[in-house]
Amino acid sequence: MNLRLKIVALAVAPLLIALVLVALAVRHQEHDLAQRERALIENSYMAQRRSELRSYVDLAVSNLLPLYESGQDDEATRNEALRRLAALNYGDDGYFFVYDMEGNSLMHSRQPELVGQNLWGMRDSQGRYTIQDLIKGAKEKGGAYVEYEWRKPSSAQLAPKLGYVTAMPRWNWMVGTGLYLDDIQSTMDTLDRQMNANVTATLLWIAGIAALCLGVVSAAGLLLNLSEHRTAEAKLRLLARRVVQSQEEERGHLARELHDGTSQTLVSAKLLIESAVESLESRHQPTPTALPKALQRLNDSLLEVRRISHRLRPALLDTLGLPAALERLVDEFRDEGVVDASMMIEGEAFELQPEVKTALFRLTQEALTNVRKHADAQHVHVALAFDEKDGVRLEVSDDGTGFDIDAVQLDPRRGIGLRNMRERMEAIGGQLAMHSNQGRTSIEAEVPARNARAASA
Repeated sequence: MNLRLKIVALAVAPLLIALVLVALAVRHQEHDLAQRERALIENSYMAQRRSELRSYVDLAVSNLLPLYESGQDDEATRNEALRRLAALNYGDDGYFFVYDMEGNSLMHSRQPELVGQNLWGMRDSQGRYTIQDLIKGAKEKGGAYVEYEWRKPSSAQLAPKLGYVTAMPRWNWMVGTGLYLDDIQSTMDTLDRQMNANVTATLLWIAGIAALCLGVVSAAGLLLNLSEHRTAEAKLRLLARRVVQSQEEERGHLARELHDGTSQTLVSAKLLIESAVESLESRHQPTPTALPKALQRLNDSLLEVRRISHRLRPALLDTLGLPAALERLVDEFRDEGVVDASMMIEGEAFELQPEVKTALFRLTQEALTNVRKHADAQHVHVALAFDEKDGVRLEVSDDGTGFDIDAVQLDPRRGIGLRNMRERMEAIGGQLAMHSNQGRTSIEAEVPARNARAASA
């Protein structure tokens, strides 16, 4: 993992951890809040139901008070009281019931079949003695609330029920009513679903924010990466340009040293030997056989030094320009006698920037060297074209065997010269194209006019 990815990872990891912790905290807090809200609503609902039940029973008892306090305890009075209670229904599942203190059912408007039965030993599904608990609650001062199970008239199913009962001691009655609690359970379940939906929505919002933040961080990292890459590429191109310029300056320095120093020394030695030979000949003395050989070797050394000096940095490139330097290079290549060479110049030449001249000259030099070593060609052609709008274009082509460009570029041990050509062209803002097949290989270099033309003085 490179440095940029590590930086992005270090930026993203704390953000993700923070968002996960926030999500967990939100989920915990909302769950806790939901539990407390559920308990609060349930308590409030039950308190309301309790108050409602007591009001119903108080209302029913107040309706019976004229009969209860009349002092008449005959059966007709009690039957009238039971009739009045049976008529006080409220809703489909709201009704009153009356039992005596021995557990006998005296009135049940929704289940008349129970009237007259003794239900003292009745138990619900949880094993509780329903009627006994109700009677026990009724005997408490002021009445009592009792939870039990009973069949719900509207559904004919057992359901939890909250009842309120009170006693009428003189008649030995227990009077009460109740409200079924399955509605509150349904309400609580609906509340739970809504709260869970809210928690889910909140977590989705957090996930969306996390995704958005990750997208922003990734985009910022990508833009930073691209910016840094472009900056690094520009700096690398400038560095390569400076390296090439430094190399050319060093080559020029060596060329001048060879031309002005070593070459002059060899010329002096040659003149001294020639003077010695002429002096011996003028006095008719025999010339040592070593002197002509030494003179020949000096001449060969002079030619080699001049050739090396010219290849290091041709003086024509700085004095007469690129066309003259290339013509001299092609002439030297042709004079070697290995491969025939020709050159053509198109358009009106204009002054090029020094680095452009150097790059195109070195490219031609490298291309001709490759032709000599690898192409097995019969002829090589160099074309240099100048255009006021398009800039300068150089093409070196031969009729050799060709090569696999992709394979050479992928092999780290081969194609160094081709990579150098491409890097030189990229350093001056130019382009390099290569085409090769059996019978023809061409290397084309183009430099736009804005990069090629020398600045006006």
